[in-house]
Amino acid sequence: MSKTELKLSIDIAPAEPLWKLAPTRDEDGGPVSDVLMIIPKLKTKPEQHIKDTLANIEFALKQYKDEVLFANLDMKLNTLWVSFKAVPGVYVDIVSALKASVPEAVLVGDSHSRLQKD
Repeated sequence: MSKTELKLSIDIAPAEPLWKLAPTRDEDGGPVSDVLMIIPKLKTKPEQHIKDTLANIEFALKQYKDEVLFANLDMKLNTLWVSFKAVPGVYVDIVSALKASVPEAVLVGDSHSRLQKD
């Protein structure tokens, strides 16, 4: 993958498990962080909504093209997995960009919404 382009692919074949695909080290051998988000009911939405959501995810991740190493959207499970270089602060930045671009996306393991009661 070039530094300026994200590689998008649609594969009809059975998916490889993420543990085989997602990197565990960056190109310099440094650690990798991951984030898992659920996009509720995405697979049941109209095709144009799905395309718009993909474009919004791509827009958000391109802002961090130097840090993002891998992204996988599993339409069967409505999940988005992103692996990126473990750089201080980038986790929050990537999650914030994804939430701003895809507001319905939910961070797996996030307790913030349950803790912030009005």
